[in-house]
Amino acid sequence: MDVLSEDDVVQAFKALSHPTRLAILRWLKEPQSFPPQDQPAEEVGVCLKHIQARANVSQSTASQFMAVLQRAGLVTSIRIGPWTHYSRNEPRIAALGRVMTSQL
Repeated sequence: MDVLSEDDVVQAFKALSHPTRLAILRWLKEPQSFPPQDQPAEEVGVCLKHIQARANVSQSTASQFMAVLQRAGLVTSIRIGPWTHYSRNEPRIAALGRVMTSQL
């Protein structure tokens, strides 16, 4: 079970304070809703190019959004060739939910 420090919680809330980053985390809950990839999104995560397209932002902005979510521990990434694929970090998200219900 993930135990979150106060700084972890602050970083997570900061990451979720931008509407597009919040939307991305919601979208990643259903990886099958993205276009097909060489390897299934349910197994390797969603390719950054698909996140970028859905968010309607530049590649650099999408990368920055994902970096913030990753630093907060809300997503994980895997590199496949030139592409980075992202998935939700469900244990961390569940721990954040527990903190919200028990401490806030």
